[in-house]
Amino acid sequence: MKRLIIAFCLLTACVTAMAEPGYYLVTVYDNKGERSIDYRYWTVKFPGQDETIWPELGLGYGVTTRWYTEFFVSYIGSSKSDLKLDTWNWQNDYQITQGQYPFDVAIHTNVARAHDSGEGYALEIGPVFQTDVGRVQLNGNLFLERNYHAASAIENQLKYQWQAKYRWKPLLQVGVLGFGELAECRNGCPRDKQSHRAGPAFFGSYAIDSSITIKYQLAYLTGSIYGMHGNMLTLRLQTVF
Repeated sequence: MKRLIIAFCLLTACVTAMAEPGYYLVTVYDNKGERSIDYRYWTVKFPGQDETIWPELGLGYGVTTRWYTEFFVSYIGSSKSDLKLDTWNWQNDYQITQGQYPFDVAIHTNVARAHDSGEGYALEIGPVFQTDVGRVQLNGNLFLERNYHAASAIENQLKYQWQAKYRWKPLLQVGVLGFGELAECRNGCPRDKQSHRAGPAFFGSYAIDSSITIKYQLAYLTGSIYGMHGNMLTLRLQTVF
């Protein structure tokens, strides 16, 4: 319990000092027995419009060498003063391979339940790929998101993630990160149904002691968001213990 309190205080201090947006890439890793307090904060900004922010706070646990699970809540708003609860989420990542091939594969799932019951829920599922070329880590993910609304309407969306990261030092690693979405397109897929954005990213970790580590991911992405030019500044902070 004492370690949990210390970890939470450290994370809160980092968030206060680095109140920047965060979105993150799903990766393949073995973290059996590790617990984490996970803070994500990401924004979307269109020219001439107010910024939209999505803070998220979660608790994660490495159940086995292959299975990672996390429960988190997501908020939405145009400023810190008007945030409202958006979704409840349960994420599970299961690692299929563990080094026996040139690349590792995992299956990612996330079930999101809208706080407003009338908005229904969503299931996100798909493969996660990771490989190393020297000191460069390469990632590529492809997810299908299926939204179920209370009115029985079903919507599908294809989402992709990619990353190239150079492992320079534990405290600072640099790379390029990209995200995209394709809404359900039965007769082609016009630009207003697509999103493609990418930009520079920074990563790192710092060990407070032998039992507590702070990890961060920071990126600035730009590109199209459903046919409109937009920018995204992203941050993820984890206290692992």
